[in-house]
Amino acid sequence: MQDRFGAFVPGPVIHRLPHSSGPLSGLSFSVKDLFDLAGGVTGCGNPDWAATHGAAEANAWAVDALLGAGASLTGKTITDEISLGLLGINRFYGTPLNPRAPDRVPGGSSSGSASAVAGGVVDIALGTDSGGSVRIPASFCGTYGLRPTHGRISVAGMMTQAPSFDTVGYFTRDAQTFGRVGAVLLADQVPDSLPSEIVVAADCFAIADEPIRLALQPVVDRLREAVATTVSPLAEGDLLDWARHQRVLQKSEFHATFRDWIDRVNPRFSSEVAGAFADDGRIPSEDLAAAGTFREGTVRRLHGLLDGRRMLCLPTSPILPIARNARLSEMRAAVHRIVDLTAIAGLTGLPQVNLPVATSGLIPVGLSLIGWRGGDAALVAAARTLARDFSIGLFEEPS
Repeated sequence: MQDRFGAFVPGPVIHRLPHSSGPLSGLSFSVKDLFDLAGGVTGCGNPDWAATHGAAEANAWAVDALLGAGASLTGKTITDEISLGLLGINRFYGTPLNPRAPDRVPGGSSSGSASAVAGGVVDIALGTDSGGSVRIPASFCGTYGLRPTHGRISVAGMMTQAPSFDTVGYFTRDAQTFGRVGAVLLADQVPDSLPSEIVVAADCFAIADEPIRLALQPVVDRLREAVATTVSPLAEGDLLDWARHQRVLQKSEFHATFRDWIDRVNPRFSSEVAGAFADDGRIPSEDLAAAGTFREGTVRRLHGLLDGRRMLCLPTSPILPIARNARLSEMRAAVHRIVDLTAIAGLTGLPQVNLPVATSGLIPVGLSLIGWRGGDAALVAAARTLARDFSIGLFEEPS
């Protein structure tokens, strides 16, 4: 296989045949280098991590689920170093190409997975999402992408960085395949359906850059034709507080995950990743307590707003993907902006789907729906139904 997009971990390409025939027979998939494959080392995007960890004894649960459904595996895909990134940049193994916008970053940290799917190398790819690592590359590369309800899909055999945020997600190019994969990983039926109501999050659109708002407005207008729609602010106070508290909680967790290994190995990091570990990550207890209390409030807020029947509509990213050769200061600013929106599902543990519905020029712009807790199948069904019945979805393949 020729890796035209630089999406795969360097070295011999791994191939695994399906365990049996099933609903995904004839389809191929790749896996982010955070998922275990029996007999291989899970490298986590960093050469010193790979050098200090042994081979996995078994496949990750999600890998076996896809193999058991008839899909064949082709390759491990590049991730940002130890999955700490939202742009898709890896100084050791290379930054995968964004097939839809080659001069822009692909988004991360599931960068190679999104690149391989968008480029047509594989039909499906597994990724992980803690702070936006499926949603953002799906938006930047113009694919469908799901971050499920926290805990809905097993993370067994997946390297986690922030356990109360980490989820298994996936990418596809078209909505029909998106539904088929969802039925397998969620072990649930995905019947064609739409929510009873969609709530357009006015404050989420307000903080997005103008090219994002202009690209998505016609799609939101189409949604109004398909589903009862209301417009309402999401936050009761400052929306940016959601991201501020997520950063506190997630930083505490990933420091706890990696602190001992970093102290013992003194690994090589790129400057942007090393900056995340510039201090020891010991956050004052009162800050952690405040962030935890705030999180509980956001969970109650969205539980009441969505009420097991509504979905929240918002831009997936408030910005377009930045240039591949952007300065470090631009990269840091971009990540900060991105989390202003990805923190919503992250803090609350809710499912979110990226819909590849628009472009700004030729650059993909994703629209998101956030569903209620456990409403993953309904969210996947809504994506498929909107694409099929209302022509909402730019990159649908001919049926």
